Amino acid sequence: MFPELEHIDQNWLQRFRRNVRTWYSKHGRNLPWRQSHDPYLVWISEIMLQQTTVVAVVPYYERFLKRFPTVAELAAADEQEVLRYWEGLGYYSRARNIHKTARLIVNDNQGQFPDDEELLAKLPGIGRYTAGAIASFAFDRKAPIVEANTLRLYCRLLGYRGDPRSTAGQRLLWAFAELILTRQSPGRFNQSLMDLGATVCQPTEPACPECPVRNCCQAFANSEQTVIPMAAKKPKITQLTDVAIAIDKDGEFLLLKCRDGERWAGLWDFPRFTIDETVRKASLSRLTENTKRRLETQLHDATGIKAIIVDRLTEIRHTVTRYRIRLVCLQAEFQSQSRNPSAEYAWIAPGKIEDYPLSTTGRQLAELLKAPVTLEKGNG
Repeated sequence: MFPELEHIDQNWLQRFRRNVRTWYSKHGRNLPWRQSHDPYLVWISEIMLQQTTVVAVVPYYERFLKRFPTVAELAAADEQEVLRYWEGLGYYSRARNIHKTARLIVNDNQGQFPDDEELLAKLPGIGRYTAGAIASFAFDRKAPIVEANTLRLYCRLLGYRGDPRSTAGQRLLWAFAELILTRQSPGRFNQSLMDLGATVCQPTEPACPECPVRNCCQAFANSEQTVIPMAAKKPKITQLTDVAIAIDKDGEFLLLKCRDGERWAGLWDFPRFTIDETVRKASLSRLTENTKRRLETQLHDATGIKAIIVDRLTEIRHTVTRYRIRLVCLQAEFQSQSRNPSAEYAWIAPGKIEDYPLSTTGRQLAELLKAPVTLEKGNG
């Protein structure tokens, strides 16, 4: 027994569960994936919601399900098409894993999802939380769940000041999640806890006066809502400067398929590389002839293609995990090719690039090439 759970008795549980149910009946979110208990729909929504907000997920979810309405149709699709429909959601390993899982379910399990947490957790891309969510929401199994919103809610309810992401913290929170879960409609009860964390027990400025379980909350009683839970350690941010080069060869542009182990593995992108320190210190706002020659050499070393940089198209700032990237997009004219690029490649007209799954920045550059633009002349 955990010391943090010793104060919880049947009276506490009954009051807590009753108040949560009453609140959810009035304030629960009406989300598209909650209209069905189909495990396929539950699974897709839960994978999409990893690292992504509800607001951002809804249009992607609806578009994805329109194209792949069943696990069989997803399994039968080409991975490139799956990635194309995932484009913009990021964390593309999720898309590759759902494609693998769909094929396993169709080929090895006659298209039926397992309803057991342990079996679900053995599938690619499905961890403990997602397995519990599918078992709970689709099959109404009494499966505890801990995710970002309930982690915060549980820490405050228990007044837990330790690290909730540590082994000890995780054991406590999963034990608490199992303790409070109801036998009757556990899936609905889990959804109510997630909604309570998402809409009331927010990371900053939690709406404690509106919380139905504030009288059960140790953090509220001790005025510790702003310090619980312990904040996650922020990763050290690394600043990078990348260059992407659109090489024009008779109106077609070179795309490379990102390989396993690279960022955006499985997607396509324009030739792109992190520039060396010497070039990084040079001005990329107005390219000097010396800087152009250095970049042309890097391009040739990376792809075997000799090209002449002619224009600076745009600059994009973006963040990928712990990297904050300045991406300078250039246009070059093809001259010759001494060898094939080491990655899978294709020369594609701008109007047909939309058929390929690209990174978000790659798509921005592709759209720029499609549209009539005034290029930044005179950069030398």
